[in-house]
Amino acid sequence: MALYRILSLDGGGIRGLMTSILLERLEAARPGVVAQTDLIAGTSIGGILALSLAAGFSAAEVTHSLEASGTAVFSSSSLHAEQAPGETAALYANDNLKAALTAIFGDRTLADLSKKVLIAAFDLDNEAKSGLGRIRTWKPKFFHNFPGPGSDGDEKIVDVALRTSAAPIYFPIYQGYVDGGVVAKNPAMCALAQAIDTEAGRQSLTDIVLLSIGTGQNANFLAVDVTHDGNWGMTQWSTDTRLLDVTWGNDVSLVDYQCRRFLGKRYHRLDPILSESIHLDDFAQLRRLVAVARQEDLADAVAWLQRYFE
Repeated sequence: MALYRILSLDGGGIRGLMTSILLERLEAARPGVVAQTDLIAGTSIGGILALSLAAGFSAAEVTHSLEASGTAVFSSSSLHAEQAPGETAALYANDNLKAALTAIFGDRTLADLSKKVLIAAFDLDNEAKSGLGRIRTWKPKFFHNFPGPGSDGDEKIVDVALRTSAAPIYFPIYQGYVDGGVVAKNPAMCALAQAIDTEAGRQSLTDIVLLSIGTGQNANFLAVDVTHDGNWGMTQWSTDTRLLDVTWGNDVSLVDYQCRRFLGKRYHRLDPILSESIHLDDFAQLRRLVAVARQEDLADAVAWLQRYFE
């Protein structure tokens, strides 16, 4: 069989600008990278990037769009004036983001995309009716446009984009969904599973090559004296969103390990190291993000593309 190429894009808020610039540079070095890709997977901002690329926009166009709309997206106030942003309401409204997405995608659906996509989100309530083996529960949801009875081809692109990027605390819940980073900040393994699914993909594992691009490695740690200060309860864990920071999005390195074991040299991960932490809404660090992405050494990635992807 022919190669089956997967491009996987992590979540990370404004740090997704790095992803688009890295892709832009890879396209310049090896033209046709995105065009050759069979499946584009994404979470949160990575999901928005995946949808944009699958709709035919170039990485350069996506970069321009992020730079142009980022300030507006992260400047919109909370939905209700009487609520305190970050405490009793989301930090940002999603109206500016929805307006920007609607201007790009209009009423198009996933079925209108020229490429297959897999977009991670988290369903807060499946509203399942009681019955044998079924319970009402929250669950991961991976929107895709593969053919078959489970296809989400009729879903509007704008709605899927807003669902995958509804980061808890930062943006409101959208249509019962929150950010896919809750379960799959790095969607590479989910994309791999989708590709080899007997109904949707039927791809042989030996034919799959996968390029995974992250949004930069932050220095995340908690300096704790376990002898005197390790007996934490809700008060300590909830301070400065520590519990959320520790538990949300930490699948990145796990998924990297799994993909390396399954695919070996047919897998490549590109994820620049950030000298200082940049939060997903820290638009003031735009220039620094651009500098990191422009200066990152892509020699290994370009060589890998030439050897395995093309």
